[in-house]
Amino acid sequence: MPTFAQWVEGARPRTLPLSVAPVVAGSATAYAGGSFAVVPALLALLLSVALQIGVNFANDYSDGIRGTDADRVGPMRLVGSGVARPVLVKRAAFGCFGVAALLGLVLLVLSWQWWLVPAGIAAILAAWFYTGGKHPYGYLGLGEVFVFVFFGLVAVCGTAVVQLGRIDLPTLLVAVAIGLLAVAVLVVNNLRDIPGDQLAGKRTLATRIGAPATRLMFTGLAVGATVAYVAAAAVMTWWSLLALAGIGYLVPQLVTVLRGAQGRELIPALKAAGLACLLSAVGLAVGLLVATAFG
Repeated sequence: MPTFAQWVEGARPRTLPLSVAPVVAGSATAYAGGSFAVVPALLALLLSVALQIGVNFANDYSDGIRGTDADRVGPMRLVGSGVARPVLVKRAAFGCFGVAALLGLVLLVLSWQWWLVPAGIAAILAAWFYTGGKHPYGYLGLGEVFVFVFFGLVAVCGTAVVQLGRIDLPTLLVAVAIGLLAVAVLVVNNLRDIPGDQLAGKRTLATRIGAPATRLMFTGLAVGATVAYVAAAAVMTWWSLLALAGIGYLVPQLVTVLRGAQGRELIPALKAAGLACLLSAVGLAVGLLVATAFG
């Protein structure tokens, strides 16, 4: 039986910036639209965190039983390392999905946004089938598409709509920016894992297009997020350009990636990408608060 510390490691708390950033960003645009609500925002945050931890456990289980984690560069996995029985990790994943579903139902009752039902079901299915099932889409080079949709568009817009009651243009633009930065995290993760994934037959987008193109893609995602934030600032307030502080934080690691870092050398870039996503959302929120304070 894994210790509590090992369960925490398996939950991979370092990935939590990806679950917090969309909620902060969506709440910020709801505030800019004149309708920030604390309770729905907190519920959305708890839901996002539960779903993220569930994804981590689901990936741990599915990759572990396939043997994909046998030659792993990154943090310890519960199943792959033999620390936990697969069935326990699977139960942990579905337990987290259950918590996320319950929180989603509460948000539904509070907001009466019925489109959250299919969106929530789709999010849970996407979380499981990323590496689960007979034909996981993460093994088919489609992970980036789903991360953009669910960590960007759905998460940010969903957070905003349960507070604001609608999806406006600023929210959509910010959702694109957050989605692109979330994809950047996956891209640098898969860049790091190319050798092991090739041996295991895991056909991620990085293994399909190769390391040089993946490095350029990582940079292009940061540029795309910058453009999206500038566009959002143009329709809200230029104070919201404080979001670019997050991307500025990522610049040194962009240089590292472009210079050819490999394996463990990419771990700092992976951490920086997650923090850049969160810092950009916080910068956006601060900018919108400052804009309100100074009229």
